[in-house]
Amino acid sequence: MPYEITPSPVAPPPGSRLWTAGATAGVAVVVLLGLAALHRDIAGPLLAGAAVVALTAWALNRPSQRAPAPGSTAAATVGDADAAPLLADQTLLDELFETLADPVMVVSGGEADDLAARRVVLANAAARDLLRIPREGTLLVSALRDPVVLEAVDEALFGGVERTAAYAGVGAQTRHWRVMTRPLAPNDGHAMALVVLRDETDVRRMELMRVDFLANASHELRTPLASLSGFIETLRGHARDDPKARDKFLDIMATQADRMGRLVADLLSLSRIELNEHIPPSGRVDLARAASDVIDAVSVLSDDRQVRVVLQDRGASAPVHGDRDEIVQVVQNLVDNAIKYSAAGDAVEVVIQPEVTLDQASAPWSGGNRGEGATRLPLVTPDRETGMLYAAVTVRDHGPGMAREHLPRLTERFYRVEGQKSGERAGTGLGLAIVKHIVNRHRGGLTVESAPGQGSVFTAYFPVAAPKAS
Repeated sequence: MPYEITPSPVAPPPGSRLWTAGATAGVAVVVLLGLAALHRDIAGPLLAGAAVVALTAWALNRPSQRAPAPGSTAAATVGDADAAPLLADQTLLDELFETLADPVMVVSGGEADDLAARRVVLANAAARDLLRIPREGTLLVSALRDPVVLEAVDEALFGGVERTAAYAGVGAQTRHWRVMTRPLAPNDGHAMALVVLRDETDVRRMELMRVDFLANASHELRTPLASLSGFIETLRGHARDDPKARDKFLDIMATQADRMGRLVADLLSLSRIELNEHIPPSGRVDLARAASDVIDAVSVLSDDRQVRVVLQDRGASAPVHGDRDEIVQVVQNLVDNAIKYSAAGDAVEVVIQPEVTLDQASAPWSGGNRGEGATRLPLVTPDRETGMLYAAVTVRDHGPGMAREHLPRLTERFYRVEGQKSGERAGTGLGLAIVKHIVNRHRGGLTVESAPGQGSVFTAYFPVAAPKAS
């Protein structure tokens, strides 16, 4: 049953012209509120003020939903024909409140020194989905545990002061919110406040993307640019008339320019993935087919390196939720790494597992014979949802392997294991960082298992897609 708020003693009686005018004005304000929520980039500053006006008018002026006493004026008013428009306005207000894009809650204060008395007396659908709470009755401290946010709510409840606070949602995909608290008129002797959360994740991510891109680009592009500048000066000088030296320097310059192009492309790709990391993909992809396409695409590279890439059970099917281009990029980067660190004559093994439980995903990898010294470490942990199944792609190489202390840092940008070279086809140092953020966006998992002299095994997990309806 919806939360009931009795009319204020100073409110006009239900059914009067003044009340009808107030209800109509409230509808207009809430419509403006809905438009502001839909176009927050243009009308965002109107959101908090419109929410306060609309919900305060609603709380103070809407008629009580309690049953009136027999013979009372309220009972007669409900039976009048004029009551139908008023009930329609109530329904419209309820629907608009429910469909607001921003999470909105009405909070009751109770006693000032009693934290357990702070309760959410009304929460719209967006707030319920975000905080996993029912429509009414939840303890505020269990829904929002941030001390700064709770302090802002208290100031609105007992100080009558409007406050704004920052709130970062917990979880692997962190979201950033601006919390706005506004005082409302008391109800039945209890202090009331409005709490509105506005999602600022995209703004924060765009700013972080800009800062990271500038920092990484300026740092990593400095070396190839210095190399190019040095060779240009050399070609302008004594090497101008030396055809052998000129050809050698031009080849090196072309290699450095190619490296710069790959670096910029990977930085842009990583920035785009991080920008949308909090938004899970909604597509459907066959993980086995994507792996097969990647192996066909790297056949030229593997032949040049004299490395065989073997996909076990090519006819398997493993449908998962995801973005095909990003899943292909995950498999591509893992296979590329395996080829780069494999010696001539070695084999890279790719295994698809159509259904893996969360417990199995956390267990040691059971294939192969790597010896007893291998260490398995999760780099990304899957979302822990009851009954969730995952499809896994495992890429194993027989290269030099890595010591345990290097494993936690493998997904850092530009991190290289000391003493290992990737040969002529040097990477940008961003491959595993891209893999991590793609897997994180898909709410999946990523593990590595390796030991010196025993090769490396990388496994990526993606949520299994539900069967298609017949």
